[in-house]
Amino acid sequence: MESILKASGIKKYYGKGDTMVKALDGIDLEIERGKFTAIIGTSGSGKSTLLNMLGGLDTPTAGSIRIGKTDLAKLNGEQATIFRRKQIGFIFQNYNLVPVLTVWENIVFPISLDGQKPDKKFIMQVVKMLGLESKLDSLPGNLSGGQQQRVAIARALASKPAIILADEPTGNLDSKTSDDVIGLLKMTSREFHQTIVMITHNPDIAQQADRIVRIEDGRIMYE
Repeated sequence: MESILKASGIKKYYGKGDTMVKALDGIDLEIERGKFTAIIGTSGSGKSTLLNMLGGLDTPTAGSIRIGKTDLAKLNGEQATIFRRKQIGFIFQNYNLVPVLTVWENIVFPISLDGQKPDKKFIMQVVKMLGLESKLDSLPGNLSGGQQQRVAIARALASKPAIILADEPTGNLDSKTSDDVIGLLKMTSREFHQTIVMITHNPDIAQQADRIVRIEDGRIMYE
């Protein structure tokens, strides 16, 4: 097994003494390259906190996280921002699309922030697979929720990141559209050998991943 991500002894504590909250209480986790992993847990279990740690959006109280050969703790603020843009693709529950940009502009926006040229051939492959060819000139406000989430998936894939982190990506979608989106995530993992880590509270959605990790009270309960 070749791991792309390794989290060791991750703790995240808030407060002190009797009021201390242990959001994460000693997490050890390895993510295999090219696999689709679901992290499942109830509200307040620590899964969102863990995803923020894995993506370098927050720093742990203790422990270390490596993505590839990079130790996230050794990056300063600017280095961490650049690393996230290039190496981590994020898919959020609320899509986080820029309303005044077209679908195409939204997809290539993170790449343009680094002054890079998008790989148009690769991106068009992704666009076709996600069924967005006819929507490239549309604004997000003219798309359905499912279509907006497809744009978010395309944007996450466009920079060819080391890993994609998906935060409840079907949370705002109806059940049929949710199934479609999860199917597309599975397909992108397979077609592009893309590593995906998704958090969800829905066992049916988690079942579709290659691997399920359950977290409760800030600890991994089983895999």
